[in-house]
Amino acid sequence: MTKVLLTGGSGFIATHILRALLEAGHSVVTTVRSNDKAENIRKAYPNLGADRLDFAIVSDVARLDAFDDAVVSNPPFEAVIHTASPFHFNVTDIKKDLLDPAINGTTGILYAIKRNAPSVKRVVITSSFGSMMNVSQGLWPGHTYSEADWNPVTPEQALENPGFGYSASKTFAERAAWDFIENEAPEFTLSTILPPLVFGPAVQSLKSLNDLNTSNQFILSFTAGAAKDAIPPTKNPIFVDVRDVAFAHVAAMEKQEAGNKRFFVTAGHCSNRQIIDTIRKNFTEYHDMLPSESLEGGELPEAVYQIDNSRSIDILGVKYATLEKCIVDTVQSFKSVAQ
Repeated sequence: MTKVLLTGGSGFIATHILRALLEAGHSVVTTVRSNDKAENIRKAYPNLGADRLDFAIVSDVARLDAFDDAVVSNPPFEAVIHTASPFHFNVTDIKKDLLDPAINGTTGILYAIKRNAPSVKRVVITSSFGSMMNVSQGLWPGHTYSEADWNPVTPEQALENPGFGYSASKTFAERAAWDFIENEAPEFTLSTILPPLVFGPAVQSLKSLNDLNTSNQFILSFTAGAAKDAIPPTKNPIFVDVRDVAFAHVAAMEKQEAGNKRFFVTAGHCSNRQIIDTIRKNFTEYHDMLPSESLEGGELPEAVYQIDNSRSIDILGVKYATLEKCIVDTVQSFKSVAQ
């Protein structure tokens, strides 16, 4: 059993990581922004004592000292999984709402570990395909994305719109993490996990479907008739199931050979038409909200970049869920969320 600090424990991906860690027998302290969020998580694990699941309040991850106290534990932490970072486009100030929390949260926790938690030997950070993708190349036919790719976004471009701001926040935060490893030579190794669109069942405590993560809201919109008259073009042509993302985080923490490596975690290509066809096939109750089968649009573009996810398979052992299983389980989970 490893004692793990998991940041951002109420988030979509973190909720699945928490479940995977506990199922693997690890002991977890997870950071949340409030006691209410801690109580919501605790309700999901009523039989676990504080020795297996406990909480630390970190109200503002953008503060450089935000994690100074959270990384201190008795018995001490052996690993940290850092997921706390904003992912939304409803922002008024890109620097304040996206860039600062991502960058300061990442550098802040790394310095906190070095200063206050010398027992930590492995750190895993949730990054994103956004830190790999070259937006200027579009769908970049002929290119194969791998861990060697970096988003070339500049600080000036980051402020142009929230979409650029989000991808820049992940890029700058991840680069800062690798710079830290090179310049500070800490006692721990680093792994970063880079998923694209993340679908999958919503198991976190949600007051309503309006609180779904951004990617799942996209699927929900199809069940609500958003594509009934016109299927939107496929602009994000790769996906991954959140349960595979969670598995990758835990495997990166557990496997020695995963240290100091990036991991591109994706199951492969998908299209809006495939998602809609999957909903139609498996959920008759949504037929009236879906476009007719004869309506064209939403296909996977013929000329689109390829992906190389071999490192995640060979080192982490990820066995990727199919798009159909991912979409079916996702839509099914919507029914358990309070309306």
